[in-house]
Amino acid sequence: MIFGDLPLEEALGAVLAHSHRLPGRMLRKGLVLDEAAIGALREAGRTDVIAARLEPGDVAENEAAARLAAALGAPGLNAGRAGTGRVNLHAESAGLLRVDASRVDFINLLHEALTVATLPDYSVVSARDMVATIKVIPFAVQGAVLDRVEAASREGTGAFALHPFRPLKVGLALSELPGLKQSVTDGTIAATRQRVAGLGGTLLTPLTCPHETDAIAAALRRLLADGAEILLVAGASATVDRRDVGPEGVVRAGGDIIHFGMPVDPGNLICVGRVGAVPALVLPGCARSPKANGIDWVLSRLFAGLPVGPADIMRMGVGGLLKDTDVRPLPRAKAAAAPRAAPKRPPVAAVVLAAGKSSRMAPFNKLLVTDRGGKPMICRVVDNVLSSGARPIIVVTGHRADDVRAALGSRPVTFVHADDFAHGLSASLKAGIAALPEQASAALVCLGDMPLVTGRMLDRLIEAFDPDEGRHIVVPTHQGRAGNPILWSRAFFPDMLALDGDSGARSLLRRHEESVAEIEIGDDAVLRDFDTVDSLATLPQRMRPVEIG
Repeated sequence: MIFGDLPLEEALGAVLAHSHRLPGRMLRKGLVLDEAAIGALREAGRTDVIAARLEPGDVAENEAAARLAAALGAPGLNAGRAGTGRVNLHAESAGLLRVDASRVDFINLLHEALTVATLPDYSVVSARDMVATIKVIPFAVQGAVLDRVEAASREGTGAFALHPFRPLKVGLALSELPGLKQSVTDGTIAATRQRVAGLGGTLLTPLTCPHETDAIAAALRRLLADGAEILLVAGASATVDRRDVGPEGVVRAGGDIIHFGMPVDPGNLICVGRVGAVPALVLPGCARSPKANGIDWVLSRLFAGLPVGPADIMRMGVGGLLKDTDVRPLPRAKAAAAPRAAPKRPPVAAVVLAAGKSSRMAPFNKLLVTDRGGKPMICRVVDNVLSSGARPIIVVTGHRADDVRAALGSRPVTFVHADDFAHGLSASLKAGIAALPEQASAALVCLGDMPLVTGRMLDRLIEAFDPDEGRHIVVPTHQGRAGNPILWSRAFFPDMLALDGDSGARSLLRRHEESVAEIEIGDDAVLRDFDTVDSLATLPQRMRPVEIG
């Protein structure tokens, strides 16, 4: 790859290194320069441009990222579309993620152009969680480098494996001693139910019994008869030896103890056994709390169908210090019980602007005009938003508010009325932004007359949003042209609430260019709004109103 200052005569097909704002047009970084772009630069008085020119054997960043993602792919993982040299891998279902660090290291050490970042090994993930991100650093990579990665991927096991959680039934036996408070027993049941439900399982009706070996054994046999696939024993007092009351109860029920203790704190005093093929765990005292502890690490593996033998437990020491400390505070009581769970993305809301008078489409109202299936345009737009990960969804009404509400019926959205909608687009926008809940980290501002923007397109914008990487505003583009909807970080809500007139929030983009991430969409849907009668005739046949033909 040749990188540097290129004369415009030699820049055709090169990749633009930096954005250029020209009269009437914005050329974004990463644009492949065509005749029109070069002409625009020349008209602006430029004679050269800083760009990257691919050489024979080079692979462009998006193709390289897609090839790397394919090489790393595994069942249960979904690779997103490549953009700006990045591809994200997402879990298709809840489960336990395994990561082979040696294979990831091989790629990261092979060449500085290739990077792979992952969640930790044995991370608990939910459906649609991002588990890895692949980023190609320069604009192109030598094909020979990718060939080595692809050859290595065909040998041995892959870098990733996702083990889906199974919907197991869990039995809990609680032993009691005189003087044990009922609140302790209730708290243990609540914490256990939370753990089990978090892994997709079901807690059978818990059984209480005296803190005696035979009584515990009898309770375990009853739970097995009820269909328990995992057995848990919560003793009234801590287990101090593998021959203590709780472990002996497992043995008396026909089982055996395979390991006592673990290098995870809290959780040291766990006792692991089995009754036939059913795992049986005598819980440490810390399991009465919802805070993360060693039992979570064992349960997540059992739910994922992975073995938990003595050697597996003994290898849990690195990362096994879970206690809160002054230098690493963590309110674990408020955290999910599952160990090393994937960080949850803060919620992204959506604001659908549906307040305008539709004066350019007279005599029709663009939001209420129905297609051949009888569905109004606003319903198609809102249904697309509902199919995305954006929540909650705020629909801003104004002109013909009652009709818009009636059209949307019982759809799970929140309506907000903009009393001053006639003052321009900013009035509707401000009403929607003001109605967003505090927990919304960002908002997609969607136009009610863009029915071709799909939920998957919206999800791509949500996935790209990452304030930690400077992606505070996410703009969809098609062939270098910026479109809608735009995703805005909460940091810009005050600026949006100060807008006036009919320009909307797009006027803020120029002031915050450094915060903008552009996502190329291979569909012109993000450029197409339908606010005139003539524009309706360009809709797909099935979506055109009968009156238009």
